[in-house]
Amino acid sequence: MKKLMSFTLIALFASTVLALASPDKAALEAKEKAAWQAFKDKKSDDFKKVVSAEMMGVYAEGVSDMAKEEADMQKWDMKSFAISDYKVVSGEADTAVTTYTVKLEGTYDGKDASGTYVAGSVWKKQHGEWKAIFHTNIKEAAPAK
Repeated sequence: MKKLMSFTLIALFASTVLALASPDKAALEAKEKAAWQAFKDKKSDDFKKVVSAEMMGVYAEGVSDMAKEEADMQKWDMKSFAISDYKVVSGEADTAVTTYTVKLEGTYDGKDASGTYVAGSVWKKQHGEWKAIFHTNIKEAAPAK
């Protein structure tokens, strides 16, 4: 009976540690959506609440930092976006990698940029808050005919 109780307590302790260590998928997805919404609405202050000042991005157009993200924010006229297939992988308690699909409708610098994009972000817990430190997305190519 003592062995059973010991194994039960060890299993409970281990599962508690793992639960505390792994990031909450729903919370990270909400942060991801908040970043997209702030970008769509051109609300730089709200964007900075969920994205690190030292963030980096890699896109088809090149490498980006926070200053470029803010400049690009003004060039976008995003009508809508929808995130799906959201996945989280984490090997550390304070770092998570996410991948997802985002369908958006809008223009960039006056040109149609609507379509389906595959995207990924790296999130880091900073001072108790999750902040995006890296982001990338690229538009899916049209299927070959």
